[in-house]
Amino acid sequence: MTSRQTVDAIAALVPQGSHVLDLGCGGGGLLALLQRERGCSGYGIELDDAKVLDCLQRGVNVVQRNLEEGLSIFADNSFDVVRQLDTLQNLRNTEVMLRETARVGKMGVVAFPNFAHWPNRMAVLRGRMPVTKALPYEWYDTPNIRVGTFADFAVLAARCGLTVSDAFGVLGNAEHCKAVRTFPNLMANTAVFTLRG
Repeated sequence: MTSRQTVDAIAALVPQGSHVLDLGCGGGGLLALLQRERGCSGYGIELDDAKVLDCLQRGVNVVQRNLEEGLSIFADNSFDVVRQLDTLQNLRNTEVMLRETARVGKMGVVAFPNFAHWPNRMAVLRGRMPVTKALPYEWYDTPNIRVGTFADFAVLAARCGLTVSDAFGVLGNAEHCKAVRTFPNLMANTAVFTLRG
């Protein structure tokens, strides 16, 4: 679960006037914010019927599509920014989606819960899967099909031939959050990367 302040911090990474593709856009809140406050245009991709309806009610262009099918409907360099907030941990085709992100966008912004955050490590040491604000589900009812860490993602980006132009963590909850640039793998509950192909 991502706080509003985290969403704002990620929105600030998107250049003014960008053409944006938002993968797993949910109800379109971030795209609506980018349109309203940063003069952006673009599309969201979402599978859930109710969330697609929310997008349409917000005036956000949305394509109803399963991300497991890839991004073949878009040409190379169709977007200035391709954004994935809390999406990768729900996909089976993570490597394919990262390569597709680099193919269709000039820049990618990826954020996901950092499983290596110290409270998660402590929970595992106690023999339990962590349940936190960033990972709010029990092991048996989570929508996440995998967990990853800040350090793991850096390795995966290199393996996919992507250049990391910025990487930092975010620590916080719905009321307050801050960027973490010192030991983000240990000290941040959310990992944020900007990528170029």
